[in-house]
Amino acid sequence: MAILVLIRRFGGYVKELIRSNDPVLLSYLMSVLEEERIDAILLDEHTSILEGSIGAIQRRIMVLEEDLERAKDILDDIGEGETPA
Repeated sequence: MAILVLIRRFGGYVKELIRSNDPVLLSYLMSVLEEERIDAILLDEHTSILEGSIGAIQRRIMVLEEDLERAKDILDDIGEGETPA
């Protein structure tokens, strides 16, 4: 549902930027992306809580396709540059 809202709101496709089980890292990245005016959404947050936070389901940060390269550059700059293909 959240992806559909993002697509409708911003009129584009979303791509995965990073996935992680580290809530501190994810929170930090969401903050940095917001500062850089890159719209992002955190997926699977509630699912990972339901499974007991044992790490089986990673949370994902998604960004608009048009912002993906800039967001990847930001990840590289802060030392979290290992992103999915």
